[in-house]
Amino acid sequence: MPELQYGDDPEPSDRSPAGPLYVPVRPGPSGCAARIFRTPPGERTAVGFTSEDRLTATLGPDQPWIRLAEPALRALTGPLGITAVTVDPLLSAPAPARTVSPILASAPTRALRTV
Repeated sequence: MPELQYGDDPEPSDRSPAGPLYVPVRPGPSGCAARIFRTPPGERTAVGFTSEDRLTATLGPDQPWIRLAEPALRALTGPLGITAVTVDPLLSAPAPARTVSPILASAPTRALRTV
């Protein structure tokens, strides 16, 4: 088996442009703003997807988006102190459904009084 030469095996932490990304946005008073998410440990991160299908599968069909190159997304979020860009996040939790516990549903309701 031949030895790998330096540069043949990039480090996972090396930054390399991901190309044009589908970036989720939210409407704002001055137009659209990139949505900022949090990683599981709580770090703020910008998010981009490599395809519209991946964005839709993760965030739903009604999520508005724009196309941005990764360097442009970093330039946009850098002044906010956000240095991480997550591409194609795989794990996301669906919105919790509102359910009523059978115990609470059968319990009598009492009005709360302020003192």
